Amino acid sequence: MRQVINALKRTDAEKRIPVLKLELDYELATLYDAMIVEDFEAMNESKKKLEQLRLELIRLEA
Repeated sequence: MRQVINALKRTDAEKRIPVLKLELDYELATLYDAMIVEDFEAMNESKKKLEQLRLELIRLEA
C-alpha cells in the first residue's frame, strides 16, 4: 500500500515541478519589475513568494 501511495505522490510531484518552475520565472520577473520602479513593498512580497516556491521545489525534488 505504501508503494502505491509513494508512486502517486511521485506522479503528482512530476506534474507539479514544471508548473512550479513557471511560477518561479513569473515571480522573478515580478521582482525585477518591482526593482526597476523601486517598489520596496512589492520587492519584499516577491521575495517571500520566491522563498515559498523555492522551499516547495526543494521538497518535491528530494
